[in-house]
Amino acid sequence: MRFLARLASIAFFTALAVPAAAQDRDVPYWASMRSKEVNMRVGPSEEYQIDWVYRRVQLPVKVIRIKEGWRLIRDPDGAQGWVVARLLSPERTALVIGKGLAPMRDGPSDNGALLWNAEPGVVGTLGDCDGGWCELDVDGRKGWVRQQRLWGAGEP
Repeated sequence: MRFLARLASIAFFTALAVPAAAQDRDVPYWASMRSKEVNMRVGPSEEYQIDWVYRRVQLPVKVIRIKEGWRLIRDPDGAQGWVVARLLSPERTALVIGKGLAPMRDGPSDNGALLWNAEPGVVGTLGDCDGGWCELDVDGRKGWVRQQRLWGAGEP
């Protein structure tokens, strides 16, 4: 019985370590918020003061530094701070930026049929990018958006 409890404990802690380990790579890189509430701190420890609280799952962020389970991130507004790695996902997302509606088309071209219009501030899952256009999935509504209208697309 002790063996099974120990085995279950090892499996549990290994599962917790996987999201953080997936974030151990060369910086900078794109990531997204994994949790409904993420604290950004002024330093890489829970000892440091909370500077900002994010309440937006899938918000794209740029990871610019790694330190012992913590990530220094930059958000779409340019704010920087430290977030615990397990609260970030390697899933690529993008935020619609700029003024006015961003057309979502059925192909990577201005000639593609208009499928949807996305307002600035909309977040979606990022697909392939090609020739200045990126696939974006916003709650099942898929289309191609100009890359210049997306924060989180392209090279970090």
